[in-house]
Amino acid sequence: MVSSMRRDGEVGRLLLSFLFLVAWEAGRGQVHYSVPEEAKHGTFVGRIAQDLGLELAELVPRLFRVASKGRRDLLEVNLQNGILFVNSRIDREELCGRSLECSIHLEVIVERPLQVFHVDVEVKDINDNPPLFPMAVKTIRFHESRLLDSRFPLEGASDADVGVNALLSYKLSSSEFFFLDVQTSDELSQSLSLVLRKSLDREETAEVNLLLVATDGGKPELTGTVQLLIKVLDVNDNEPTFDQAVYKVRLLENTANGTLVVKLNSSDADEGSNSEIVYSFSSGVPSTIKTKFKINSSTGEIRTNGQLDYEETKSYEIQVTAYDNGSPSMSGHCKISVKLVDVNDNIPEVSITSLSLPIREDAPLGTVLALIMVSDRDSGANGRVTCSLTPHVPFKLVSTFKNYYSLVLDSALDRESVSDYAVVVTARDGGSPSLSAAASVSVEVADVNDNAPAFAQPEYTVFVKENNAPGCHIFTVSARDADAQENALVSYSLVERRVGERALSSYVSVHAESGRVYALQPLDHEELELLQFQVSARDAGVPPLGSNVTLQVFVLDENDHAPALLPPGAGGVGGAMSQLVSRSVGAGHVVAKVRAVDADSGYNAWLSYELQPAAGGARSPFRVGLYTGEISTTRALDEADAPRQRLLVLVKDHGEPALVSTATVLLSLVDSGQAPKTPSRVSVGAASVDTALVDVNVYLIIAICAVSSLLVLTLLLYTALRCSAPPTQGVCGPGKPTLVCSSAVGSWSSSQQRRQRVCSGEGPPKADLMAFSPSLPQGPGLSEERQPSESEHLGKPRQPNPDWRYSASLRAGMHSSVHLEEAGILRAGPGGPDQQWPTVSSATPEPEAGEVSPPVGAGVNSNSWTFKYGPGNPKQSGPEPKKQTQVSFLLRRKGEASQPRQ
Repeated sequence: MVSSMRRDGEVGRLLLSFLFLVAWEAGRGQVHYSVPEEAKHGTFVGRIAQDLGLELAELVPRLFRVASKGRRDLLEVNLQNGILFVNSRIDREELCGRSLECSIHLEVIVERPLQVFHVDVEVKDINDNPPLFPMAVKTIRFHESRLLDSRFPLEGASDADVGVNALLSYKLSSSEFFFLDVQTSDELSQSLSLVLRKSLDREETAEVNLLLVATDGGKPELTGTVQLLIKVLDVNDNEPTFDQAVYKVRLLENTANGTLVVKLNSSDADEGSNSEIVYSFSSGVPSTIKTKFKINSSTGEIRTNGQLDYEETKSYEIQVTAYDNGSPSMSGHCKISVKLVDVNDNIPEVSITSLSLPIREDAPLGTVLALIMVSDRDSGANGRVTCSLTPHVPFKLVSTFKNYYSLVLDSALDRESVSDYAVVVTARDGGSPSLSAAASVSVEVADVNDNAPAFAQPEYTVFVKENNAPGCHIFTVSARDADAQENALVSYSLVERRVGERALSSYVSVHAESGRVYALQPLDHEELELLQFQVSARDAGVPPLGSNVTLQVFVLDENDHAPALLPPGAGGVGGAMSQLVSRSVGAGHVVAKVRAVDADSGYNAWLSYELQPAAGGARSPFRVGLYTGEISTTRALDEADAPRQRLLVLVKDHGEPALVSTATVLLSLVDSGQAPKTPSRVSVGAASVDTALVDVNVYLIIAICAVSSLLVLTLLLYTALRCSAPPTQGVCGPGKPTLVCSSAVGSWSSSQQRRQRVCSGEGPPKADLMAFSPSLPQGPGLSEERQPSESEHLGKPRQPNPDWRYSASLRAGMHSSVHLEEAGILRAGPGGPDQQWPTVSSATPEPEAGEVSPPVGAGVNSNSWTFKYGPGNPKQSGPEPKKQTQVSFLLRRKGEASQPRQ
């Protein structure tokens, strides 16, 4: 018996748990509370935070808030304990009218992440409204001739409450003449009638005072009263009678103004004026009915008088009284029940709240951007709303509750492709025809620093003339960043490194905002031919992104050095060159030679020599070679010539403008048979000079061999280090571009001079080849020998003597020659391709076809060489600098990309 009872208890507990689980699953989507109306401030409604599964500590950080449609201050949540309480007076009748169901819909919103909960708070009715009659005193006229059980309809009281609280009961004060009859219609409305119990006699009783009491069904009960003043009348004893006590009419809510609602029909058994009937609304009809309907007092037609709205009032009850013209007048009563039929006349409403904008372009999929609520005031299918979104946007709508949606991210964003979206939310009802409404949301995409600044080219080439003004602008770099705002704000800076013994920042600077590159000091071509460095562009994003661009600045030579005369040999007086000349020499004999060098390059270092005309226009028996500087006789000397000749030789370069130096040559004419001591000493001095020059040549060859050996060892060591160590930035060394020049006379220069001039800021040294070729071909007539004249010296330039291509170290009196045969080079000349063989020679009086000498203006201690290829006719004319056009070619090693010239 005990075990059976235990099993029954366990089964009961399991059943109870199952029912509780089913109830929990059914109501998990929404929380319901109830609160009576007129509750005091602070009245407990429910533990909303606990019921929603939220921790008290996260209410404030997650921005817990409650929103309601309509009035927002009725209910409030204490964020300290999570309790929902009454904040202000709740009047159910004001909030919901006479609706049987009344609730407050709350939206509970929390963020991080964004969540929405729906809470319904039912407002329960209390009996706080007493029954009310339309008037405090009701006057009723009864004819004394009225029959027993005659009825006079009364207007009942109204109670603003609902349910049991609005269920009224009536009680009439005791009377011997009347009693109260209450009837309930099929619409659950009550009809009151005052029924005559005993015949009236006006002579005995002229007035009867009654009190009608209405009591509602609430607890405690509330009552309302009306005083009935019954006046007994005489004469007209028949009242108008309607063919129906209640008229029922159905109207569309969009019925036009003036439409006939119903035509009343009543009759009076009296005759004459007592049977003439006048229709009117009863005195207790509300003013709202009088504004919507009108009645014709003669015909009894009731027509619409205004715009009807189903959403405002769904039905009307109209009390009509028919009076006759008797004396006293008698009346009949009827009721018209008008019910409106809903039509689809309200467009849906779209409300967008809780926007989380702008959205970052790297936001994850499923991010909630906004909450959307749709509604329609119509009923049935006319009020069912569906929601849609603009096509081809990276968003979608997710239904969270009835008529509630969330706008969420559906695909990845890229601000650089699309920076903002115009999202249109369209709501459409189910009516026929359907109505729709749209709301637009502008979704801005916030930028993320995901693009580095980019230059148009990875490398720029800049040409700058030497001797520039300090601080002059030489170039402008520009980088573009596809991001926006501070992520696209680009600043520029130098990639610092060493240029020789000095920092790069001592040569150039770059403006951080504009990217303008400035030369901070005058550049000297003789010291620095190529300056290669990098400029960095970096944005202001977090973290910042950047990129580099390489600038190659070539320093162009200008004619800023005048020709420098080499010191004269023994016998010079006061810096002038002195030489003894025998009178017996013939025409064309070389008696002296002026030597000069120029520190510039190219045409700026190409020297020409000419004699300054003697005073008085006297013709000198001497002339100077235009490009050799050799002073020779123009004719045989005779006794008429002055024994001492003073010659002024002008040494000019070919720069723009040309610079000039002056050399003084003193010639002493002696007879061939004379043997003065001074000439002997001069001969001895000349012999010693020749010996010294031979020694110099030997020392020079030894020095060249030593330097070459050291260079080979350095290159081998450098190559080994480069192969064993990772590549580093900022290489500055012997890997300078090799400059190969070609002039109109067909000479090539391969320069290794001053390796510190060319410094690269990145990567291994580059083996470049730069060639300058003349635009005018040589004609065959140029190879013919002809004797230059004085007028030609002042006209077009002629072929320079081979000494103009020598450096100072080789032109200062070298008499030996070294011939070096190398591989032949095939060159296409005017007469077709022919194979030329280069040779290396010193300053021989008669230069041969192939020569190798230092480049023009190489200066002392130069280890540069000039290779000349061609037929080698020493008499062919020199280049014409004024008419020559040079074309440059830049050849790089395989694998290195050539950059366009800036």
